Amino acid sequence: MGQRSKPRSFNRPSNQRRALLRSLARSLVLHERVSTTEAKAKELRPFIERLVTYAKRNTLASRRLAKARLDDDAAVKKLFDSIAPRYSERAGGYTRVIKRTRRGTSDARKLAYIAFVQ
Repeated sequence: MGQRSKPRSFNRPSNQRRALLRSLARSLVLHERVSTTEAKAKELRPFIERLVTYAKRNTLASRRLAKARLDDDAAVKKLFDSIAPRYSERAGGYTRVIKRTRRGTSDARKLAYIAFVQ
């Protein structure tokens, strides 16, 4: 019997987890590269990939879905106008997680960048 897959909880209630992913996704769309922990970057990847797939469709319904997930007009505009056209021929894998070295941290967290593939 297979094991159930469970998303990372980050020791937060579900509404705070949703807000965390939303703000990370918004920052990634606006800045195109975000530095965060490795676990958060890995959890953000499917969230942002789904948004890029919505943006590739470029319909009113997909724009509304993206607006509901990001809750930021500037981020939705950039996602649909400049990010999605780059990946029109690509079937997935729009982001990559690049592991960083630990510098200046006092705990054992693993740091990473998450960025759009060029």
